[in-house]
Amino acid sequence: MNLAYLPSPPQGVWHVAGIPIRAYALCIVAGILVAIWLTKRRYIARGGDGEVVMDAALIAVPAGIVGGRIYHVITDNDQYFCDTCNPVDALKITNGGLGIWGAVALGALCVWIMMRLRGLKFAPLADAAAPGIILAQAIGRLGNWFNQELYGRPTDVPWGLEIYYRVDANGALAPLTGRSTGEVLYVVHPTFLYELLWNVLICVLLLWADKRFQLDRGRVFWLYIAGYTAGRFWIELMRSDPATHVFGLRVNTITSAVLFAVSLIVVILLNRRAAMADRSPEPQVL
Repeated sequence: MNLAYLPSPPQGVWHVAGIPIRAYALCIVAGILVAIWLTKRRYIARGGDGEVVMDAALIAVPAGIVGGRIYHVITDNDQYFCDTCNPVDALKITNGGLGIWGAVALGALCVWIMMRLRGLKFAPLADAAAPGIILAQAIGRLGNWFNQELYGRPTDVPWGLEIYYRVDANGALAPLTGRSTGEVLYVVHPTFLYELLWNVLICVLLLWADKRFQLDRGRVFWLYIAGYTAGRFWIELMRSDPATHVFGLRVNTITSAVLFAVSLIVVILLNRRAAMADRSPEPQVL
């Protein structure tokens, strides 16, 4: 055993008074709380009302969870709808499986509707939220580490991740809910860690760019999409876990490429609009 290899947690679920405490869920909750905190600070700094952020969170969080789960189940339907599968597992969110594309899309749509109904502009809130969203994604990736999922191909690099054999109290195989026997099944690329670090980097770059260039009109949000998809594209190429393929490529690889191109086009168009507005500036109404 290479002592330099990264270990996986021995377990991802603990039982307290008979209640399962899942690390995956705790990471998701922690990410949400950090995102709300950062978004509220940034929105207030933009002249907005902090209570709007709290109201948006009450809508975006459940909508994001539902949207993320729907996207995951659709793109990985073979895991839930097959001869030996149990379709009820599609509802077990705590077992892992939230597609960020579905989460952002449905969450953003629902918040956009809320802002429209209140007569408020959506772009300032989206710009305030973007760094917090990707930071929340980074924290959420720790949940994949506890679940021993979303890893890459076998490797012998010094930072390779050890995947353990886990069993339940009866000794039966239980990758998600069991405890490690200490047996290493294989060593793989820790793609969860690659994405975590990439997300933190993009968060820092967004905060810097927003402060340096005073971005508005949704540009911070679309730069978040561009930055995240750029990293997700190459990370997807390293993953070996089961996934739906289209034209021989993982569906998330294709989605990343398409969204990256779209986001760049949108940023260019928004920059042109901002340049035109600078010639005859108008106050931005929140």
